[in-house]
Amino acid sequence: QVYGGMRGMKGLIYETSVLDPDEGIRFRGYSIPECQKLLPKAAGGEEPLPEGLFWLLVTGEVPTQEQVSWLSREWARRAALPSHVVTMLDNFPTNLHPMSQLSAAITALNSESKFARAYAEGIHRVKYWEFVYEDAMDLIAKLPCVAAKIYRNLYREGSSIGAIDPNLDWSHNFTNMLGYTDPQFIELMRLYLTIHSDHEGGNVSAHTSHLVGSALSDPYLAFAAAMNGLAGPLHGLANQEVLLWLTNLQKELGQEVSDEKLRDFIWNTLNSGRVSPARG
Repeated sequence: QVYGGMRGMKGLIYETSVLDPDEGIRFRGYSIPECQKLLPKAAGGEEPLPEGLFWLLVTGEVPTQEQVSWLSREWARRAALPSHVVTMLDNFPTNLHPMSQLSAAITALNSESKFARAYAEGIHRVKYWEFVYEDAMDLIAKLPCVAAKIYRNLYREGSSIGAIDPNLDWSHNFTNMLGYTDPQFIELMRLYLTIHSDHEGGNVSAHTSHLVGSALSDPYLAFAAAMNGLAGPLHGLANQEVLLWLTNLQKELGQEVSDEKLRDFIWNTLNSGRVSPARG
């Protein structure tokens, strides 16, 4: 019925991942355990590399180790931040939320947009995807640098994120920039970034990026808009809100909480006019 109702309209079927409430998420038909088994890993590692899942999402094919290594080097090559973005991040007040800083920095990276430049020069629309791809690759490469810079400014007294190592994978470079070198943490980050790489197309942030991108806004602007959606307490900010809620629960009820007291605490939250983090 949906296809029939769209007769004569151009549309795109979004099928890179499907989230089932019982089974969990599948990426191009593969479950998380299957991705852990099939996708290439770092030398000596046990968890899949996000580069491998990116390749799977874009092409529908499980990549080889060589293809993943190429992608790691490619993102390392594209990772450098323009000086005006670094200066802007350094000038933000420490009470500005990290998500606000992330969104602002991504928006400012629009100065680097190859799509925006090509569009202004009158590129034919059949070529749009090539420049969108280039922008997307550049943005993915730069995101760890932006995130690490924000983290260092807020929690490590503004210390340097260091230099990108072209011989390391995307996640390993990110953990190095954060200042963590524990092999277990690096492996955890590889898995974490892999399983968070795609999340259907209907949630707030994914839908927002599609909506803004449909106006031919470049990928930097579309992704920045998505991050503003992700920053809401009923979406990505729920990670922070849940921790605060649990902290308040422990402060009020102690460490040992019965089911009855927990139920009362939840209802007190709702009856006071507040929302339950991530649930509404």
